Amino acid sequence: MQEAGVPGPAPEQKQPQTIEAPAVTEEKRKRRVRGLITLLKDKNLNYRWHAAEMLGTERDSEAVGPLIEALRDPYVDVQWLAAKSLGQIGDIRALEPLLEATTSEEKWLRAGAAWGLGKLRDPRAVDRLLFLLKDKKVRVRREAAWALGSIADNRAVPGLMAALSDPDGSVREAVQKALAAMGTETTVTKNASGSPESTGTGQ
Repeated sequence: MQEAGVPGPAPEQKQPQTIEAPAVTEEKRKRRVRGLITLLKDKNLNYRWHAAEMLGTERDSEAVGPLIEALRDPYVDVQWLAAKSLGQIGDIRALEPLLEATTSEEKWLRAGAAWGLGKLRDPRAVDRLLFLLKDKKVRVRREAAWALGSIADNRAVPGLMAALSDPDGSVREAVQKALAAMGTETTVTKNASGSPESTGTGQ
């Protein structure tokens, strides 16, 4: 309780918020991007893969060239994240390098390249992605199915329908989602041997 004649505490004064000009904010972002590009060539592997990953969220075209170079990093940890970031940026310059990356012996790079191609959504990737639907690695097949659904080119429908009999359930689910995105209804049943069979109808 306040004593008589004793003034109470002065009300707290709020400091006015400082709003940066858009040009200042953009310059800070550009500096951050350039810093990440520099880290792509750092000797420390952890710095390189973190930079490869973060550049995708920046979506800055200045990073496209350095990320394409990072597809040839000695470690696949960097390669596949660079492939995904190229897809996130969405620059068409990444198309050919990503197509080439799908031929890598590293499953993670093939998977990352498939995902990146799905983000680019260029129909020229369809044939290569259909080939990846038959890859020996589940992760690659699953990413290829997702990418084909993202591109949504009807040329992929026959290949996707065939992939509904994939032995892996997660791949079949990805294929069904891809076909649904393209307006093709599918029904998966099992034959007498217990293997999945499919029927489909286009809309």
